[in-house]
Amino acid sequence: MRAVDIIIKKRDKGELTREEIEFFVQGFTRGEITDYQVSAWAMAVLLNGMTPPETADLTLALAHSGEMVDLSDVVKVAVDKHSTGGVGDKTSLVVLPVSAACGLPVGKVSGRGLDFSGGTLDKMESIPGYRCDLTTDEFKRQLREVGIVLTGQTPYLAPADGKLYALRDVTGTVQSIPLIASSVMSKKIAAGAQAILLDVKVGLGAFMLTLEDARQLANLMIAIGELAGRRVVALLADMNQPLGCAVGNALEVREAIETLHGGSPQDFREHCLTFSAHMLTLGGVVPDLASGRALAVRALDDGSAFKKFRALVSAQGGDVSYVDDPDKLPKARLVELVKAPRSGYLAQVNARIVGEAAVALGAGRTKKGQAIDHAVGIVIYHKVGDFVKKGQPLFTIHANNPARQAEVRERLLNAHVLSDEPVAPLPIFYDN
Repeated sequence: MRAVDIIIKKRDKGELTREEIEFFVQGFTRGEITDYQVSAWAMAVLLNGMTPPETADLTLALAHSGEMVDLSDVVKVAVDKHSTGGVGDKTSLVVLPVSAACGLPVGKVSGRGLDFSGGTLDKMESIPGYRCDLTTDEFKRQLREVGIVLTGQTPYLAPADGKLYALRDVTGTVQSIPLIASSVMSKKIAAGAQAILLDVKVGLGAFMLTLEDARQLANLMIAIGELAGRRVVALLADMNQPLGCAVGNALEVREAIETLHGGSPQDFREHCLTFSAHMLTLGGVVPDLASGRALAVRALDDGSAFKKFRALVSAQGGDVSYVDDPDKLPKARLVELVKAPRSGYLAQVNARIVGEAAVALGAGRTKKGQAIDHAVGIVIYHKVGDFVKKGQPLFTIHANNPARQAEVRERLLNAHVLSDEPVAPLPIFYDN
C-alpha cells in the first residue's frame, strides 16, 4: 500500500477499507507518512466525508495507535465528558470538581484550543506550575487518591490522534464530522472511559452550525461508543452566543472559580448543573437527574466543589494561591471598556466573531505549536434578548497589543446586533 493511493481514493470519494485506514494511521504514528500527506487526506475527508464503518475503523485505529488504559482497578465506573468546542466553554473546570465532590471520581484527558474555540488545557495553564503531562501511572494514582484528574494526552495515548489534532487546527479541517467524532471517541476509548457524556455544541460559535449536523455528529459518536461497548449520552447545547461572559484563558479560569463559589452568569451555572446531573447519573451515584442536580447544587453552595478544584490544582503542581486569589492570575496591560452605541434589544452576540477576536488578541493559535497569551481575552456583558441602554457597558477587551486591540474593537461591535423589537432569549439546550 502507498499513502498517496489512499489519499487519491478518498479524494475521489472512495470508501477506505479497514486495512487501508490502519496502514495510514500506523504509518503516520511512526512518522513514515508525512504531515503534508495527512493534511491532504484530512482535507479530502472534510470535502467527501466518511461512511459510519470508515469512521468507526478510524476511531479504533487512532485509539489503538498507543496504549489502552484500564481503569477498572481504580474506579467502579469510569465516566468522562467531552465538549466538541465552543466560545467561553470552561464547563469542565466546574463539572469535574462538582462531580468529584459528590462522590464520583473523574479523570479527564483534555485538549488544546482548535481554531476559534478555546482549549481546557490552555485555560488551566493560566495557573503557574499546573501540569498537563501526567503519565498513565500518575493519572491512575491521582484518580485513586484525589478523585479528580484533568490532563492532556500522553505521547502514548492515541498518539496518532494527538498528531492529527494539531494538524487539523491549522489546515482548515477542524469542522469535519468524521474527524471530530473519531478524535473525541478515540481518546475516550483509549483512556479507559466506560461511560461518556458528550457536549455537542451547535450554532455560530460551534463547528456544527446546524441542528441537523449536530445531531449527525452526536448520533455518530453514540454509534461508535456502542460498537466499542461504551455507554454514551449526548446533549445538544447552544453556541450562537458565548457561554458565560468570559472568553480567554485566565479570564475563563476566574469565571469558573466564581462559579465554584456559587456565583457566575446564570447560563453557565445552568449548563454546569445540567452536565453534573448527567455525570452523576451515568456514574451510578444517583438514580435520576433530579437527584443529581440537587446534589450538584449543594456541592457548589457548600464549597465542597471549590475544595475539589483546589485539590486538583495542588495535585498537578499548580500554585493554589492563584485559585485562592484569582486577582493573581495573568492580567493584560490594556483593558478597554466599550459601551453600547445605542439602545435596543440584543438580537445577536455572534460567538464565532467573538472567538476569532480572542484568537486575534493572542488567546488562541494560528499555527501549529504557537504560544498563546493567557492574559488576553474579552468579557461580554449581555445575552440575546436583553434590553441594552445606550452608554451601558457592552464588552471589555483585555489586550497586550494596541494594534490588535484596535483591530478587534470594530469586529466585536459588529458581533453585537441591536433590534428595536423585543427578541426571545436563546435556549441553553436543544431537544435531541
